[in-house]
Amino acid sequence: MTSPKTSPSTSPQTRRTVLAGLLAGASVPVLAACSTGITSLDGQGTGGAGGGSSAGGITIGTANFTENQILGHLYAAVLEAVGVKTTVRANLGTREILIPALKGGDIDLLPEYQGALLHYLDAKATATEEGEMQNALAIALPAGLQVLPYGEAEDSDAFAVTRETADKYGLTTLADLKKQNGKLVIGAAPEVKKRMVGVIGLKEVYGVEFKEFKSLDSSGPLVKGALKKGDVDVANLFTTDTDIAAEGWVVLADPKNLVPGQHIVPLIADRKADSTVRKALARLGNTLTTEALTELNRQVDKDKKDPDDVAHTWATTQGLTKTRK
Repeated sequence: MTSPKTSPSTSPQTRRTVLAGLLAGASVPVLAACSTGITSLDGQGTGGAGGGSSAGGITIGTANFTENQILGHLYAAVLEAVGVKTTVRANLGTREILIPALKGGDIDLLPEYQGALLHYLDAKATATEEGEMQNALAIALPAGLQVLPYGEAEDSDAFAVTRETADKYGLTTLADLKKQNGKLVIGAAPEVKKRMVGVIGLKEVYGVEFKEFKSLDSSGPLVKGALKKGDVDVANLFTTDTDIAAEGWVVLADPKNLVPGQHIVPLIADRKADSTVRKALARLGNTLTTEALTELNRQVDKDKKDPDDVAHTWATTQGLTKTRK
């Protein structure tokens, strides 16, 4: 996983506590108002000062890949448990579709990823630490939107190759790809061709140029099938994808931190961000781990279970909602 590293003596929780203390005395208002981590249950988020209401219900949108759909149904499960009516509009597409839909009122809430969202909003953003990214998001977000406290679980982008390809070309890091400029084919979702955490960033940060870009899907059956068959040499996958370990694929290390930390973070419209919603989603964020999210992905992708059923069953076992009648 390519999230920012900490020293052995400094835990992520400690860093969040220290940062919270620093922000408490900050002189810049926008930073002083920011959430800094998963421990906040006081209804604080980055951006709006509250005043929203979920009384009329909340429409949750999700991106077009398994994990985001699961997260959308998890959001629905914990919100319904506290009396908020929800509608899940799953598989709507990419961030380029979802963010305008959120701003326009077609949806009210969506599961996001810190670093990817920040780079979408600000291609020149340099923040990599979780608390720093929350602060940067507060500045970069359009008026009317805010991110709530980020959760413990994270899922980063990864660039993977088969063991055979790694051995053939001596690939261990993203920097090694430059040695094969113009020879390798990369497969990914179409939008990765134009993203910093993608083809553009690989060229700017590592000097990598590919022979061809194949538009496939987001860590799904198309890109993974192409990697297995040898139709692509490099695949953009997600670190919570259980096929990486199962297939023995090699995730190329990212020594220059092209890929930022990707903790799960709720992105919500101010109009719906009341204390009931904030606290329910914070409880979920505190409970859902990366390991648990990986297992939920496996149940949907491998066992072919319904994302809604998987999400609700897990939330029930964790005491976040009640068993369905």
